[in-house]
Amino acid sequence: LPAGLERAVTGTRRLGVSLLCAAASLPFFAPAPQAATHAIDAMTAWATWVDDVVRGPLDIAQPGLGNATYGAEAYVLGPAAGDFLTVLSLGDGGHLTVEFEDPIVDGPGDDFAVFENGFIDNGSGELFGEIAFVEVSSNGVDFARLGTLTTNTSAVSSGGTIDPADYAGFAGVDVAGYGTGFDLAELIGHPLESQGLLDLQDVGFVRVVDAIGDGSTFDDTMNPVYDPYSTIFASGGFDLDGVGALNVPEPGATGLLAAGLTALSLLARRHARRRRR
Repeated sequence: LPAGLERAVTGTRRLGVSLLCAAASLPFFAPAPQAATHAIDAMTAWATWVDDVVRGPLDIAQPGLGNATYGAEAYVLGPAAGDFLTVLSLGDGGHLTVEFEDPIVDGPGDDFAVFENGFIDNGSGELFGEIAFVEVSSNGVDFARLGTLTTNTSAVSSGGTIDPADYAGFAGVDVAGYGTGFDLAELIGHPLESQGLLDLQDVGFVRVVDAIGDGSTFDDTMNPVYDPYSTIFASGGFDLDGVGALNVPEPGATGLLAAGLTALSLLARRHARRRRR
């Protein structure tokens, strides 16, 4: 399509989606196409700090069994390990928030990727992996969730597998060593973005929330979400390996801004001195 017509079609689609959500009293979501897969060495930056972590239970139906315990916070910082062991397990419904020293920015294509430790089952050819919702924030307080859609309508057993094509907008649909990509442009028009609480050119926080696989959590069209359940062991739930950025501020952009502000300050002082003479 010509560029102008393509923009018009895209805008019309977004408007249609927003109106549909409002009519159905559903939360805002942008269309979630099948995410691109990204290798570890494609990242330009990695999460620097763990802002908070809340482990979920081994089994949401049996809270008395305790929470997931496997892994350390240090495992999710810096480059993903790409193996099955160097991860932090969230448990059912658990979540973890990482922070970046330099913010993620909305640029061409996907802007960041989330890594899990899934693997292909030789028997079925499908993926054994656990999935998660992904949210982003500029201030560490107000989080916007990326849009999700699942077409899998069947429960998945504890040792079962999933077809990644059935899940859009979720983390965890790639094998270990490869991250699921996310595009911040999907959040254009989100209420937080419209209110100025989310700056898509200054996203410093990414939160990963385990999707409980028993169908008790839902995608943006209220379809129940299924993945391997129950996983009653210390490493149950989504196993986070790392969060990497693809698009970050241009090198030197911060320094150029500071230099520009300094120059403006000097000019203002000179002008003030001239006025006093």
